[in-house]
Amino acid sequence: MKRSSVGLAGIAALLFIFALSGCSLSSTEAESAQIKHGNKNELILAVGSEPDEGFDPVTGWGRYGSPLFQSTLLKRDNQWNIVNDLASDYRVSDDGKEWTVTLRRDAKFSDGKPVTAEDVRFTFETAAKSGSVVDLTNLQSVEVLNEYTVKFTLKQPQSTFITLLVTTGIVPRHAYGKDYALNPVGSGPYKLVQWDRGQQLIAEWNSEYYGNKPYFTKLTFLFLNEDAAFAAAKAGTVDVAYIPSTFGKQQVAGMRLERIKTVDNRGIMFPYVPSGEKTEKGYPVGNNVTADIAVRKAVNLAIDRKALVDGVLEGYGTPAYTVNDHLPWWNPDSAFADGDVEEARKVLAAGGWADHDGDGIVEKGPLKAEFTLVYPAGDSTRQSLALAVADMVKAVGIAIHVEGKSWEDIEKMMHANAVLFGWGSHDPLEMYNLYSSKYRGVGLYNPGFYSNPVVDDWMEKAIRSTDEKESMEFWKKAQWDGKTGLSFKGDAPWAWLVNIDHLYLVNEHLDIGVQRIHPHGHGWPVTDNIEEWKWKVE
Repeated sequence: MKRSSVGLAGIAALLFIFALSGCSLSSTEAESAQIKHGNKNELILAVGSEPDEGFDPVTGWGRYGSPLFQSTLLKRDNQWNIVNDLASDYRVSDDGKEWTVTLRRDAKFSDGKPVTAEDVRFTFETAAKSGSVVDLTNLQSVEVLNEYTVKFTLKQPQSTFITLLVTTGIVPRHAYGKDYALNPVGSGPYKLVQWDRGQQLIAEWNSEYYGNKPYFTKLTFLFLNEDAAFAAAKAGTVDVAYIPSTFGKQQVAGMRLERIKTVDNRGIMFPYVPSGEKTEKGYPVGNNVTADIAVRKAVNLAIDRKALVDGVLEGYGTPAYTVNDHLPWWNPDSAFADGDVEEARKVLAAGGWADHDGDGIVEKGPLKAEFTLVYPAGDSTRQSLALAVADMVKAVGIAIHVEGKSWEDIEKMMHANAVLFGWGSHDPLEMYNLYSSKYRGVGLYNPGFYSNPVVDDWMEKAIRSTDEKESMEFWKKAQWDGKTGLSFKGDAPWAWLVNIDHLYLVNEHLDIGVQRIHPHGHGWPVTDNIEEWKWKVE
């Protein structure tokens, strides 16, 4: 396996790390001995990229892991149960429209001011007005009943509203301004004390925090590319480093590999409708080849997902069949036997596709089974997946032309060409966003213009349900109800490929607790349980 060079930028980054950590390569053994005896209460982490928009929950910070500096009304435990965080209690009305939340009285922001119902109201009203990824379009009003009680009134029942209470960090009304994202004040376990753009961020324990005091009083996050993070782990100057699968097989002294399962998936979105229409911006819509269900199903069947995991991801991943594999709302009946070239050929033949001219590509009348698959240029994993898929489907007579494009170009092309996307969330609403008829052509959500009224109905029932267990059954039926659905067994508007394991090199003496299934790799999901982290007792 060829290992990428760290390069000048990586070397400079390492020099910076050494200066920051106050150690040199020769001092690594001494530092390791200190760690082993458990008297080091600081961590140096290289666990992800720098958030471009900062640390404001109102605009989406914390959706893919703990907001760290802020706390949320509710949270999920390691068994995916909803438990209290800032809230001490919550109640939902019989019609599902009113959610009344009672706050704990001992919570304070890092500046010492109490967390009140007014702060909760301010957070959600500000988020609703922001037009950000925090979708509060169904929120009718937020009412402060008393200092520690707030009532949310929804326009319609929404079972997924609970996820917003789990993911939206509460911001202080008194300390919120235009630069809040750069200087956040919150009630989470840590507070931001220094941020050097492009280099590092330093967080310290929030002494006002109402929960258990974290073992580590100081966290330093280094913003390193993957090569530099791996080199830093080898040098012993970071305690945790996020690495790509290409480095996963390499042994690093003093570090162990943590392989964490995810729903950080990659999949191919097919234009679902025939060509001929255009968007309001004049971008073409539809593709006559991928609009044919026989083509979509044949591609799904021909892809050997296990081979993709082994060949592209070095074994660090799992085959993907939906956008939400193994989450509570996943329907296991949506999985199928893939890598079946003969079955794919039968599906194409039954759909009227055959290679009449002997060029290796099947056709249906004047239409050849060929289309373009685009991926974000610069993403080597998506490029490798796209090329591997194109090679696999050749055997059934389908030609896929792979092209790397900028996101600006992809947004112009994605309604008429297949796209290799990445998704994965702890919110079932993501399924709704990707497959609902209401989101056809809206942003990146349903660019293929998929639509199925039965699927829409199941998903609407799931959202409007006032019982969480019942809603899970409706989500599952939207995937496959025995007759139709949004999965391969139904309309097959996507060919989901793989879920990418998140790989971390972790100091061999560090316990990072129980890691739940990670979402898509934005944010720092590994820190979601930071309060559990500690040095192991030897």
